[in-house]
Amino acid sequence: MIESSSQDATRAAYDAVAPLYAELFRDSVEGRPLDHALVTAFAEHVRAADAGPVADLGCGPGGVTARLTSLGVTAFGVDASPAMIELARQEYPDLRFDEGSMLALDIADGTLGGVLAWYSIIHTPPEDLPVIFAEFTRVLAPGGYLLLGFFTTGDDSPHPAEPFDHKVSLAYRLSIDHVVDLASKAGLTEVGRLRREPGEDERFQHGRLLARKPTQP
Repeated sequence: MIESSSQDATRAAYDAVAPLYAELFRDSVEGRPLDHALVTAFAEHVRAADAGPVADLGCGPGGVTARLTSLGVTAFGVDASPAMIELARQEYPDLRFDEGSMLALDIADGTLGGVLAWYSIIHTPPEDLPVIFAEFTRVLAPGGYLLLGFFTTGDDSPHPAEPFDHKVSLAYRLSIDHVVDLASKAGLTEVGRLRREPGEDERFQHGRLLARKPTQP
């Protein structure tokens, strides 16, 4: 499994807080109707494309992977944290969860109908993001979909990525335009984007991107 020093630090940080994190954020879509609607729409697109299963990358304790399954798609989870994977397997024994790195996914080329990366890229140093987006494109089948959730910068920010002190590990807010550009350079086509304002218990705006791998090269 290929790792960077930053990923190693992030993995250790999540291993250390895994039980508490699972208690607080087992399903990070629960109670957020707009996010729920987006994940549901993503599942509908994947079902309609019928191009393969969904990988929930950075699945954490597995709640969103289980949600995808309840929405009628075949889904499995991947996470760099062994502790998170163990918790997910205990909670959802009928689902598949694998330890792995988004920098080098142990998934065959062109086999996925969907990739969900819900706040999974926020700890990635900006210089490593092109590698991860190339991996998204590699594993997606033609016609497959990518849905991203992330913290975003304001429209007036001059920076494509802004570091901030996340409660678990160093993280980055990303410009929505920058994320769209990364996806485009990796060969994905934008379907739609959204900015969500922070809720009462949240600090930052949230960005969402739905993109698709073209059916023709």
